[in-house]
Amino acid sequence: MLSSLYPLARRALFCLDAEQAHHLTLGALRQAEHLGLGSLLGTAVPDDPRTVMGIRFPNPIGLAAGLDKDGAYIDALAALGFGFIEVGTVTPRPQPGNPRPRMFRLPQAQALINRMGFNNGGVEQFLQNVQSARWRGPLGLNIGKNADTPIERAADDYLYCLERVYPFASYVTVNISSPNTKNLRQLQGAGELDALLAALKDKQQRLADQHARYVPIALKIAPDLDDEQIKVIADALLRHGIDGVIATNTTLDREAVKTLPHADEAGGLSGRPVFERSNRVIRALRAALGDAIPIIGVGGILSGADARAKIEAGASLVQLYSGLIYRGPVLVAECAAALAAGA
Repeated sequence: MLSSLYPLARRALFCLDAEQAHHLTLGALRQAEHLGLGSLLGTAVPDDPRTVMGIRFPNPIGLAAGLDKDGAYIDALAALGFGFIEVGTVTPRPQPGNPRPRMFRLPQAQALINRMGFNNGGVEQFLQNVQSARWRGPLGLNIGKNADTPIERAADDYLYCLERVYPFASYVTVNISSPNTKNLRQLQGAGELDALLAALKDKQQRLADQHARYVPIALKIAPDLDDEQIKVIADALLRHGIDGVIATNTTLDREAVKTLPHADEAGGLSGRPVFERSNRVIRALRAALGDAIPIIGVGGILSGADARAKIEAGASLVQLYSGLIYRGPVLVAECAAALAAGA
């Protein structure tokens, strides 16, 4: 299996700029898949179907948004054994994101810092890529706002993207928690969130009527929320009938890495240091939501035991990103086996 070679490849990749290595790896995965070597990319993943948000997932291990922002590598990533894939974040218009360098490894902490800033080719190019993918498993499409759209007009961007991606999504994720778009996290506040969710829910219902198909909406939130903020968000999710919540995005907290190189870089911290922070949010959400709304747990999963801890905290599904950088494709099968064993 090619996945067993990843520890060797990682040494070389870690000698490169993190973003350069990211694109090189995705390109290599796509080339392997095009050559018919897709079955060699991952390891065997047990069949462990779960039904969440009305969608049947062949296994509960997903790819988190951010790794494939333009939906250009769906087939190659699917070969790794994921039960679902989420791509994006996509914005209405193309934008370059923040200046480089904007992604940094912190190997001592098994962590990453990024300030990418929703770099993507825009929703029209995104949909061309999505429609050209052959994979027919559950696909989440993650939407955001353009950096130059005033925060007061953010709902316009989300509604535009929702309308465009709706026919092609298994579910749509609304990303209001990236720390790398100015003022975006303001949308997690009570008044702003209430208005946004009301507008999204109204648009969702009209699109469901138009397409004769209901596509669930999930909200992605930050780990840097106190108990009261989590309660406000949970109440809003229940009040508006949102279908799911993804907990969590990256953190701005640097306490766990403050002595390490790159710790002072601006951006969101992911990987091992966010593991317990995201688990705390998942537990608080589960306490507030009961069984009414499913949670997708993401943040710091680097082993099968970590994936199981997310489920024990209250998640129904989990997603990987930074762990893949440090562990490689074998992490997908390890997490899937751990959850299948505990089912």
